[in-house]
Amino acid sequence: MRNRWLIALAAVGIHISIGSVYAWSVLTRPIMAQLGATLAQTTWAFSLAILFLGMSAGFLGRFVEKHGPKKSGLLAMLFFGTGMFGTALALHLHSLLLLYLFYGVIGGIGLGVGYITPVSTLVKYFPQHRGFATGLAIMGFGFAALIAGPVMQALTAKAGLVDTFLLLGAAYMLLMGASALYLKPPVQPAGMAKVTQIQHGATAAEAVRTWPFGMLWWVFFVNITCGIGLLAVASPMAQQAAGMDAAQAASMVGLIGLVNGGGRIVWSTLSDYLGRGLTYMAFFALEAGAFYLLAGTSDALAFQLLVFLIISCYGGGFSCMPAYLADIFGTRELSAIHGRVLTAWGIAGVAGPTIVSWFWEHTHSYTATLLFFAGCFVLNFLLATVLKLHGSRTSGVVKTANT
Repeated sequence: MRNRWLIALAAVGIHISIGSVYAWSVLTRPIMAQLGATLAQTTWAFSLAILFLGMSAGFLGRFVEKHGPKKSGLLAMLFFGTGMFGTALALHLHSLLLLYLFYGVIGGIGLGVGYITPVSTLVKYFPQHRGFATGLAIMGFGFAALIAGPVMQALTAKAGLVDTFLLLGAAYMLLMGASALYLKPPVQPAGMAKVTQIQHGATAAEAVRTWPFGMLWWVFFVNITCGIGLLAVASPMAQQAAGMDAAQAASMVGLIGLVNGGGRIVWSTLSDYLGRGLTYMAFFALEAGAFYLLAGTSDALAFQLLVFLIISCYGGGFSCMPAYLADIFGTRELSAIHGRVLTAWGIAGVAGPTIVSWFWEHTHSYTATLLFFAGCFVLNFLLATVLKLHGSRTSGVVKTANT
């Protein structure tokens, strides 16, 4: 029997490695200079990585269930490490196409497999505190940029861009490999008498045919689309709408990483007491109000507080989702079901920045975008209310938290 706190540490080890993708913006300008590429061309590498994160999580979730967290964690290490080393090669050869292949496609597959690998296992070690358990792992993904950003910046300045990816690739492979080797499903879940009790629930095939799954996919998609859309333009929006200078906006972006990671563990832990349904209703009510107020805010302090509130809910939406899925569908094939939901992330990673760009090109203002996002969350709130009231009544395949 593994120590469940060390299992949690192993989960964080994997997520804090792959979560370095959120520090991409630190390397954007150096990569543009190295390849002689435009901002749009360079940013596509990041968009591809998020797209393949979602798609690989969706299609390889069953691999995680079938082969266990150790093998899937090692597979994630292999793909993510290869992506980092291949990115170094792409930069050395000044090849934009190889950057897309290695960072976007191969690295993105490593992101997706690594993201879902520890979640199902960790939930089984903390059966009475599912939100806290998933928050522990996914918190690492949110906090990763706080560590990776300064490290990448320092390494690039001292060792150069190519060596930075080689060094980080080696470090991440060691950390992910060690973490994956420790991961193992519990022989007997802590605090429960019967091992079979947590293995009840729907299969992935059964779950995706239910309307609660469709609603969860949609509200997840909207939450990420609007959150990523805000993250993509947080700095220029702060300067234009709130009159902040570049340094103040950069400081705000740094704090966003802290709020993103902190929101994941705080909200997911709180959801163990409020219930996932009520927590998601709170997310969307707060985000609808915050986006609406943000559209008319010119005060720098108020602007930052509203952005932090939105980002905390954005991060909380990630960390509470696996626990919500476990509440409704059980943990029998949680990794596979979670992977199917994560396809929303892949699509949202492209949709969010695209929507923001479209509104900007047609209005030359962020106001319309923010009001549009506020409206999206009003709809999300209504859907979350339906899920709260009726989400566990689906054709006999849905398993509630008390099953």
